[in-house]
Amino acid sequence: MAPALPPMKAGNPLDEKPQIFTDADKMANAIFDRTGGKIRLALPLGLGKPVTLVNALTRAAAANSSLRLSIFTALTLERPKPGSDIEKRFLDPAMDRLFGRYPALLYAEMIKGDGLPDNIEVSEFFFQAGAWLGNDYAQRHYISANYTHARDVLIAQNPNVLSQLMPREGDRVSLSCNTDISADLFDLRRAGKMDFVAVGELNGALPFMDGAAALDAAELDMMLEPSEQFELFSAVRRPVSDAQHAIGLHVSRLIPDGGTLQIGIGAIGDAVAHALLMREAATLYKVWEATPFPMSGAETEPFKTGLYGVTEMLVGGLLALFEAGIIKREVDGAAIHAGFFVEARDLYERLRAMETAQRAKIAMMPVSFTNALYGDEAAKRAARTQARFVNGAMQVSLLGDVMSDAAKPGQVVSGVGGQFNFIEQAFALEDGRAILALPATRRSGGKVTSNIVWQIPLTTVPRHMRDIVVTQYGAADLRGQTDEEVIKRMIAIADSQFQEGLLNTAKKAGKIAKNYQIPTAHRNNTQHVLTSWLAPHRVALLPDFPFGTDFSAIEQVLLPALSSLGDAVGSKRQLAMLIWASLTLPAHTQEAAAMQRMGYTANVRLFEPLQSRVLRGALSKEAKKQEQHFARPISAK
Repeated sequence: MAPALPPMKAGNPLDEKPQIFTDADKMANAIFDRTGGKIRLALPLGLGKPVTLVNALTRAAAANSSLRLSIFTALTLERPKPGSDIEKRFLDPAMDRLFGRYPALLYAEMIKGDGLPDNIEVSEFFFQAGAWLGNDYAQRHYISANYTHARDVLIAQNPNVLSQLMPREGDRVSLSCNTDISADLFDLRRAGKMDFVAVGELNGALPFMDGAAALDAAELDMMLEPSEQFELFSAVRRPVSDAQHAIGLHVSRLIPDGGTLQIGIGAIGDAVAHALLMREAATLYKVWEATPFPMSGAETEPFKTGLYGVTEMLVGGLLALFEAGIIKREVDGAAIHAGFFVEARDLYERLRAMETAQRAKIAMMPVSFTNALYGDEAAKRAARTQARFVNGAMQVSLLGDVMSDAAKPGQVVSGVGGQFNFIEQAFALEDGRAILALPATRRSGGKVTSNIVWQIPLTTVPRHMRDIVVTQYGAADLRGQTDEEVIKRMIAIADSQFQEGLLNTAKKAGKIAKNYQIPTAHRNNTQHVLTSWLAPHRVALLPDFPFGTDFSAIEQVLLPALSSLGDAVGSKRQLAMLIWASLTLPAHTQEAAAMQRMGYTANVRLFEPLQSRVLRGALSKEAKKQEQHFARPISAK
């Protein structure tokens, strides 16, 4: 349950405004009455959605075809719905612990089910990664927009209702996790340039963020005080792989003391933040010295001046850097300016528990501030010195084109979001740099493919804005280089099993000299070499979960085995190899506990389900890896 909200003080301006409701359905009917039965709803992305109220509005419209509900939003958060039996066995017992008892959004359930009625429409400009692949309605109604332009797209739709989840302190409420667009809309409303009904749903689990996020509650027309508040969505942290840790190690050498930092959510962002923490502690030198790959960047010393954070998304890694005193260079009294947050639940708890004065140094701002230089440009340029904007990508071409938001055949995976905004800033700032990070390969269906390719199917960032690309094998500085030199540098950070093929394609296209050969120093870009480099440091310096996890100890044992099993799906050969491993390799020391956690019998049975057998094999393979890389003992079967 969320923390209880304090009662309103008697005799304050809220006696008349906002109108208080405790019943969401009654409030939904009141909003429809106020708007003449036609709602054009501006709804925050991610965590700030007032789920109880939005579901009531959706129910009302679904039950009455004379009503009209149009929703403009992004990042509809959903707890995963396991597909396969093995996914259900893993996720179902842990769902509430991992993701929180977060209620489903009714409009999303309808889109994935029988579809929305004709009088309800939903458009999003950013998706929860992969959530809407293959869904015709969501793909057709997706709006492609940079984050800073999404506000203008929204304004053009002339919204007449803005609704948001909010915490309250006395007579004030806070936009908390979503100042991103909402703060600008309230400013426009105060200036008489917009007119909409402002409604809020209270939730005490959100931290009260002050500054631009704080509003007098009298600015709201209606407020829902539900008798039961829902748990906030918790974004599960994924384990950081060898490749991702290596990327973090490379990127950490590109961040100058006294500079400006932006990183995104996910394992690569965690790896970058963790490497910066280790750099501050002066524990990375022996890791860097042992690298088999050429290292770029000379920024290896601890931080004296410290960093300033300006980011659209406040992530756990940035908060950890702030708490450690690495992010401490202040601009207008704030060490971090951020537009929104959605993270693992401990971030919300840490923000709530933080001393008020300390929390005030994390200033939530609209993305028109964080993602752009427009407006008070001279001050922003002075503040954002030596900026390093670090973001992820899906594929990069040999010529530097980047694909980050979609895949063949035009299906949107997530969205452009603010990535292009920060790359644009990097080029606009005198000493700014944009760093795009991605593993050199990916595995699917038992097959390994390269993320460095000759051409990409769709472009998020064009080649004329190529800057720095980082894989586990190094950093390629592409800015201002000729096409031939860019190709050389990109091949140098590709996986070696694909280097010759990429080089031959570039030669056939006439983009590189026919006699060019890949330098010896870059011919050992393999998983084996990578693992050999990092294995001695994984336990002490480079853990799977640098910032903690909600996975139990036995679930952490299962994760790599389930990943191997997932990679093998669709490949008869890979599945057969797992069965063979279950018969020939020693068992993982925790096989019995792992099998019981998945609802299988602890002991091997002659006739057991195939997926039980292949899971044993996946566990055995992981045990073998641990034996080789970490010298951990394993038991005989």
